[in-house]
Amino acid sequence: MWNRPQLMKDVADLLFTAGAAALLVAVVIGVARLPLFPIREIVITNELREVRRAEIERSLSGKLRGNFFSIDLEVLRESLEQLPWVRRAEMRRQWPASVEVRIEEHVPVAFWGRTNRQLVNSHGEIFTAGINAPSPEALPVLVGPTRFVSEMLGYYRQTVDLLRPIGRAPRVLTVSPRLALQLKLDDGMIVELGREQVKAPASERPERLRRLERFVEFYPSILAVSEGRSEVVDMRYPNGFALRVAAAPESEGEGTP
Repeated sequence: MWNRPQLMKDVADLLFTAGAAALLVAVVIGVARLPLFPIREIVITNELREVRRAEIERSLSGKLRGNFFSIDLEVLRESLEQLPWVRRAEMRRQWPASVEVRIEEHVPVAFWGRTNRQLVNSHGEIFTAGINAPSPEALPVLVGPTRFVSEMLGYYRQTVDLLRPIGRAPRVLTVSPRLALQLKLDDGMIVELGREQVKAPASERPERLRRLERFVEFYPSILAVSEGRSEVVDMRYPNGFALRVAAAPESEGEGTP
């Protein structure tokens, strides 16, 4: 190699370049570790309805370690996403001393279960709202196997549209362990819609939707027959329905001698 000056020059250039690169990396790391460029502000870039600034500050307390270059945004994001109403958080640095935060909140559309402790958001996901939960009367209730929450929300939305022409709305949608579906309406009436046919073609409209459409069609007759006292309407019959009617209230003085 000593007899090949060009090769020696190339090797020397390579070593010089590697040394310079290593020195540059060391300088960058050293500067990043200096108590310079501190984070001075957390900026929330969107309006929040449920999440409070104080909750955000408590969540991030003790986690704003490092400076503008070294702060771990992933740690901050994970911490914020533990807050009850936070569905997703996005973080980015804003020169020279800020971190910008965009928070997507859960939008509640129903309660999940009968305890009013869990909610279903607009994406069909279950979450816990904590002390800021809506009042029980504000939202409908979905009850059933957790794995079907998204499908139940979709079906609930369909029932809202189907019941609108008769002026009724679903308040409780229940799916049993055997996957039979029941609706409780805003007037207290219960509608049994049963299960889907196992061998029904995928192209067919779901049987439970067709049963609900029949219920809407027969609704005036149901009211006429029951005189507004229907407790349960069973729509699982192929061409009709069955009623269980509440007993009429006794008139005042009836049965007294």
